Amino acid sequence: MLLQQIAMTVAEGGEHAPAPIWAEPWVFGVSIFAILLVMMFVTLSYSNLGNRHTVTDEHADPHRQHPNKHDHGQGH
Repeated sequence: MLLQQIAMTVAEGGEHAPAPIWAEPWVFGVSIFAILLVMMFVTLSYSNLGNRHTVTDEHADPHRQHPNKHDHGQGH
C-alpha cells in the first residue's frame, strides 16, 4: 500500500505540500536540547555514588556456588 502511494507520488511528479507541524522548527530544537540537558544533569547527579564508602577487598569465600575465579588461589 505504501509502495503504491510512493509510486503514484513519483509518477505525478513528486510535488505535494509539506505536512503541517504544530510549532515552529526552532521549538523542536529547543525542546530536544532542554530534554537532553535535564538528562545530562540527572546522569551527573549519580556520578558521586562510587565515592560514598571506603573501598574494601572482597574476601575469598570457597563455599560460594559461583566463585569469581579472580582470587588468585587465596580461597583454596
